[in-house]
Amino acid sequence: QRAQVTQVDGRTHQKRGVLCCAPRSSVLTVACEQTEVLLFDPISSKHIKTLSEAHEDCVNNIRFLDNRLFATCSDDTTIALWDLRKLNTKVCTLHGHTSWVKNIEYDTNTRLLVTSGFDGNVIIWDTNRCTEDGCPHKKFFHTRFLMRMRLTPDCSKMLISTSSGYLLILHDLDLNKSLEVGSYPILRARRTTSSSDITSSGSSGPRAVGSPCHQNNSGPPSEKTLSRPSQREGGSPRNSLEVLTPEVPGERDRGNCITSLQLHPKGWATLLRCSSNTDDQEWTCVYEFQEGAPVRPVSPRCSLRLTHCIEEANVGRGYIKELCFSPDGRMISSPHGFGIRLLGFDAHCSELVDCLPREASPLREIRSLYSHNDVVLTTKFSPTHCQIASGCLSGRVSLYQPKF
Repeated sequence: QRAQVTQVDGRTHQKRGVLCCAPRSSVLTVACEQTEVLLFDPISSKHIKTLSEAHEDCVNNIRFLDNRLFATCSDDTTIALWDLRKLNTKVCTLHGHTSWVKNIEYDTNTRLLVTSGFDGNVIIWDTNRCTEDGCPHKKFFHTRFLMRMRLTPDCSKMLISTSSGYLLILHDLDLNKSLEVGSYPILRARRTTSSSDITSSGSSGPRAVGSPCHQNNSGPPSEKTLSRPSQREGGSPRNSLEVLTPEVPGERDRGNCITSLQLHPKGWATLLRCSSNTDDQEWTCVYEFQEGAPVRPVSPRCSLRLTHCIEEANVGRGYIKELCFSPDGRMISSPHGFGIRLLGFDAHCSELVDCLPREASPLREIRSLYSHNDVVLTTKFSPTHCQIASGCLSGRVSLYQPKF
């Protein structure tokens, strides 16, 4: 089908990139490279409001906690909570990070806000006890070179990607449990460094040190050196750590940086955008979660398996391109040069579970949509409408919907 394109202009006299789009049923929120958050009506494309000084630096991410409350994070090291019914002022500002804050996640079961930043910290905020002065918070996890952090849809796992090519998975996640020294067993490791590179930082949780991707003589940790806390009957301990360096086509002998990390809406797979350390190649890769949780501290089997991949246009070097799954998980929208590509697991946009290959297969390009005059940095499907949003480096947002 043809696509109807509507463009909403988020540009001012200063050049500012669109770093994040967050569509909801009643509003499309846009995070800008400068200090602003823009709000649009996703149906009429009418501009609703501009939060001109939402932060003091780049706004990196927006996350809705419910239909009215949303959070923003920024390079000014803060997180802000906003209410759609009263946008003239913030609900509160959260202080705790010491560097750029890049990701916001929300555990709907515990109502805990989870953020991560370039200080390497994952911090948990108790929004149940929020005041104008902020929220009670604690440092949950720490690792060097942290890029992105996500929770699976059922909040049972936390995934963390790093610029050194690591993918960390905390299994059987318990955000209420403090990670004390030795309380996070390494379940299994694949193509990783020795366990001496994974240490704890007091009561604040585990710390991954060094640049493991560049140490050629490193191997998986031995059983002898791993901590072995008592396991719960019938399963692995809570917050068990798995350390992986995901296989990337063409990058087997070189390090890579995992720049973007997304989760399948049904929790079946993880979606990564990887770039080589020389920044001359980019890949979009899909990894299926393998069935069954291990019960031993060390297992030879990796919990992820590469199923699909495709090489991306290496345009806009140095900028992170955020890609996403469609709400039903059948398609992927990926920034590609000055536009986006819609990718499927096969030509019929089948479910992932219905077309799992024996070996990694190419993602199929379903459609390409080009309407920008600059590099596209972010794209997002609407959770409620048949619509896709994309934002580019010059500040323009495009909305795509089928034209019947």
